[in-house]
Amino acid sequence: MKVSLLLFLFATLSCIGQNTLSLQEGATSPKATLSEISWMEGHWKGEAFGGITEEIWSPPLGGSMMFSFKLVVDGVVNFYELGHIRELDETLIFELKHFGGDLKGWEEKEEVQSFKLVKTTENKLYFEGFTFERISDIEINIYGLIHESDKEEELKFNYKKQ
Repeated sequence: MKVSLLLFLFATLSCIGQNTLSLQEGATSPKATLSEISWMEGHWKGEAFGGITEEIWSPPLGGSMMFSFKLVVDGVVNFYELGHIRELDETLIFELKHFGGDLKGWEEKEEVQSFKLVKTTENKLYFEGFTFERISDIEINIYGLIHESDKEEELKFNYKKQ
Protein backbone atom coordinates (compact mmCIF):
# COMPACT_ATOMS: atom_id res chain seq x y z
CA MET A 1 0.00 0.00 0.00
CA LYS A 2 2.76 2.46 0.97
CA VAL A 3 4.71 1.73 -2.24
CA SER A 4 1.59 2.34 -4.36
CA LEU A 5 0.89 5.60 -2.56
CA LEU A 6 4.50 6.75 -2.99
CA LEU A 7 4.47 5.90 -6.70
CA PHE A 8 1.19 7.79 -7.11
CA LEU A 9 2.55 10.85 -5.27
CA PHE A 10 5.79 10.75 -7.30
CA ALA A 11 3.84 10.57 -10.59
CA THR A 12 1.49 13.33 -9.46
CA LEU A 13 4.30 15.64 -8.39
CA SER A 14 6.41 15.04 -11.49
CA CYS A 15 3.59 15.54 -14.02
CA ILE A 16 2.25 19.02 -14.57
CA GLY A 17 -0.07 18.20 -17.47
CA GLN A 18 -0.66 15.17 -19.60
CA ASN A 19 2.30 15.94 -21.85
CA THR A 20 4.45 18.28 -19.77
CA LEU A 21 6.79 17.45 -16.90
CA SER A 22 8.59 19.24 -14.10
CA LEU A 23 12.11 18.59 -12.85
CA GLN A 24 12.05 17.19 -9.33
CA GLU A 25 13.49 19.48 -6.67
CA GLY A 26 17.22 18.86 -6.38
CA ALA A 27 17.35 16.83 -9.61
CA THR A 28 19.68 17.76 -12.45
CA SER A 29 18.91 17.83 -16.15
CA PRO A 30 20.03 14.84 -18.21
CA LYS A 31 22.96 15.12 -20.58
CA ALA A 32 21.86 16.15 -24.08
CA THR A 33 23.04 17.94 -27.22
CA LEU A 34 21.30 19.89 -29.96
CA SER A 35 21.54 16.87 -32.25
CA GLU A 36 18.64 15.41 -30.24
CA ILE A 37 16.31 18.23 -31.29
CA SER A 38 17.80 19.29 -34.62
CA TRP A 39 14.59 17.99 -36.27
CA MET A 40 12.93 21.25 -35.09
CA GLU A 41 14.83 23.15 -37.78
CA GLY A 42 12.51 24.74 -40.32
CA HIS A 43 9.45 26.87 -40.91
CA TRP A 44 6.32 25.63 -39.11
CA LYS A 45 2.68 26.86 -39.18
CA GLY A 46 -0.38 26.00 -37.13
CA GLU A 47 -3.46 27.47 -35.45
CA ALA A 48 -3.97 28.52 -31.82
CA PHE A 49 -5.41 31.36 -29.73
CA GLY A 50 -7.94 32.11 -32.49
CA GLY A 51 -5.29 32.81 -35.12
CA ILE A 52 -2.37 31.56 -37.18
CA THR A 53 0.85 30.60 -35.39
CA GLU A 54 4.24 30.47 -37.02
CA GLU A 55 7.59 29.24 -35.72
CA ILE A 56 10.90 29.42 -37.53
CA TRP A 57 13.81 27.44 -36.09
CA SER A 58 17.41 27.85 -37.27
CA PRO A 59 19.78 24.91 -37.63
CA PRO A 60 22.17 24.27 -34.73
CA LEU A 61 25.02 26.79 -34.82
CA GLY A 62 27.24 28.16 -32.08
CA GLY A 63 25.72 25.89 -29.45
CA SER A 64 22.13 27.05 -29.98
CA MET A 65 19.06 26.80 -32.14
CA MET A 66 17.34 30.18 -32.41
CA PHE A 67 13.59 30.55 -32.98
CA SER A 68 10.94 33.15 -33.63
CA PHE A 69 7.22 32.70 -32.93
CA LYS A 70 4.41 34.88 -34.22
CA LEU A 71 0.67 34.87 -33.51
CA VAL A 72 -1.53 36.61 -36.10
CA VAL A 73 -5.22 37.16 -35.26
CA ASP A 74 -7.55 38.79 -37.80
CA GLY A 75 -4.58 39.78 -39.97
CA VAL A 76 -2.73 41.58 -37.14
CA VAL A 77 0.31 40.42 -35.16
CA ASN A 78 -0.81 39.79 -31.59
CA PHE A 79 2.59 38.94 -30.12
CA TYR A 80 6.04 37.48 -30.79
CA GLU A 81 8.41 35.20 -28.92
CA LEU A 82 12.13 35.10 -29.56
CA GLY A 83 14.44 32.59 -28.02
CA HIS A 84 16.61 29.56 -28.34
CA ILE A 85 17.44 26.09 -27.14
CA ARG A 86 21.08 26.10 -26.19
CA GLU A 87 23.68 23.71 -24.91
CA LEU A 88 24.74 24.63 -21.39
CA ASP A 89 26.74 22.48 -18.95
CA GLU A 90 26.36 19.31 -21.09
CA THR A 91 22.55 19.61 -21.26
CA LEU A 92 19.93 21.78 -23.00
CA ILE A 93 17.95 24.76 -21.80
CA PHE A 94 14.96 26.41 -23.51
CA GLU A 95 14.87 30.21 -23.08
CA LEU A 96 12.55 32.89 -24.46
CA LYS A 97 11.23 36.42 -24.26
CA HIS A 98 7.84 37.83 -25.33
CA PHE A 99 7.14 40.98 -27.33
CA GLY A 100 3.92 42.72 -28.28
CA GLY A 101 3.05 43.32 -31.92
CA ASP A 102 4.82 46.69 -31.53
CA LEU A 103 8.01 44.89 -30.33
CA LYS A 104 7.69 46.25 -26.79
CA GLY A 105 8.98 43.60 -24.40
CA TRP A 106 6.73 41.91 -21.88
CA GLU A 107 9.52 40.80 -19.57
CA GLU A 108 11.92 43.19 -17.89
CA LYS A 109 15.08 44.02 -19.85
CA GLU A 110 17.32 41.51 -18.01
CA GLU A 111 14.58 38.89 -17.48
CA VAL A 112 14.51 35.69 -19.55
CA GLN A 113 12.09 32.80 -19.12
CA SER A 114 14.15 29.62 -18.72
CA PHE A 115 12.98 26.02 -18.84
CA LYS A 116 15.34 23.22 -17.81
CA LEU A 117 15.50 19.91 -19.64
CA VAL A 118 13.66 17.17 -17.75
CA LYS A 119 13.80 14.12 -20.01
CA THR A 120 14.50 12.97 -23.58
CA THR A 121 12.99 10.11 -25.57
CA GLU A 122 13.35 9.09 -29.20
CA ASN A 123 10.74 11.59 -30.43
CA LYS A 124 10.20 13.96 -27.48
CA LEU A 125 12.18 16.46 -25.44
CA TYR A 126 10.60 17.49 -22.15
CA PHE A 127 11.51 20.86 -20.69
CA GLU A 128 9.85 22.21 -17.55
CA GLY A 129 6.36 23.08 -18.77
CA PHE A 130 7.12 22.51 -22.50
CA THR A 131 7.37 19.36 -24.59
CA PHE A 132 8.58 19.17 -28.19
CA GLU A 133 7.24 16.11 -30.02
CA ARG A 134 8.25 14.91 -33.48
CA ILE A 135 5.30 13.26 -35.22
CA SER A 136 6.99 13.00 -38.64
CA ASP A 137 9.40 14.95 -40.85
CA ILE A 138 6.57 17.39 -41.65
CA GLU A 139 4.55 17.50 -38.41
CA ILE A 140 5.34 18.37 -34.79
CA ASN A 141 3.46 19.10 -31.58
CA ILE A 142 4.56 21.52 -28.91
CA TYR A 143 2.81 21.25 -25.56
CA GLY A 144 3.00 24.29 -23.31
CA LEU A 145 1.79 24.88 -19.79
CA ILE A 146 0.10 28.28 -19.70
CA HIS A 147 -0.27 30.10 -16.37
CA GLU A 148 -3.10 32.63 -15.98
CA SER A 149 -3.96 34.02 -12.56
CA ASP A 150 -4.05 30.96 -10.29
CA LYS A 151 -4.90 28.53 -13.10
CA GLU A 152 -2.66 26.27 -15.22
CA GLU A 153 -3.69 24.84 -18.57
CA GLU A 154 -1.73 22.67 -20.95
CA LEU A 155 -2.11 23.70 -24.60
CA LYS A 156 -1.21 21.68 -27.66
CA PHE A 157 0.25 23.45 -30.70
CA ASN A 158 0.21 21.30 -33.83
CA TYR A 159 2.49 22.48 -36.63
CA LYS A 160 3.03 21.46 -40.24
CA LYS A 161 6.30 22.15 -42.02
CA GLN A 162 6.09 24.79 -44.74
